[in-house]
Amino acid sequence: MINNNQHHHKADVNNNKMDIKIAIVIPAHNEAATISDCLSAVQNSIEQLAAAIDTYIVVVLDSCTDATRAIVKNAGVAYISCDYHCVGQVRDLGIRHAIAQGATWIACTDADTLVAKEWLVEQINHINDKPTDMICGVVSVDSWENLTPQTREEYMAHYQDKMNHRHIHGANLSFNREAYLAVSGFEPLKCHEDVDLVKNFESKGYAITWSNRVRVTTSSRLDARAAEGFAAFLANIENGHKK
Repeated sequence: MINNNQHHHKADVNNNKMDIKIAIVIPAHNEAATISDCLSAVQNSIEQLAAAIDTYIVVVLDSCTDATRAIVKNAGVAYISCDYHCVGQVRDLGIRHAIAQGATWIACTDADTLVAKEWLVEQINHINDKPTDMICGVVSVDSWENLTPQTREEYMAHYQDKMNHRHIHGANLSFNREAYLAVSGFEPLKCHEDVDLVKNFESKGYAITWSNRVRVTTSSRLDARAAEGFAAFLANIENGHKK
């Protein structure tokens, strides 16, 4: 049930950046080929933060049968395991684990994604510039070499790489703890769990920042992990040009 009488929520975390503990939550299903680079990019982003800001990375291993777990373990990164085959459940499990570790701000990305060097710094900048409960960032595609020029053109025509865009990506979505818990978190959806969460934030009147300063680069692979995720979106465009 949606209570439209709720007012805009401004968590205490927004008022003092030094009180923030940022958790980076990364779901992974057989991502041995990409997880190492993903974690390196996250670590590089962490290193740009002020020393007083505490951080915590957790990888949620969902039904992994490859070397993903060993790579994460060797990197010294925290991980938890599950067998959900459902990205909504996987993200929620990781976030609730991170909150139990004291996280006040949660930054979500994906195991096939490279966050920008300033990814976390820009989130802090937004929080300090204007109190916000959620930040929706943008995604760049890592390579167009395996896709047709028409696909790139259609994608670029569709995608709005600017402030106040309206794109939603689970690979680049962050929010504060109180708001997340108040809307009951990610639903157990196999796709569009990110769109559903943003909709719930909007319906409760939470403040959302749509930023192209918070950036990630993601894989252009077409073998989609989620039936209707980003890879599937690219594949649909690509297949349309091959008919």
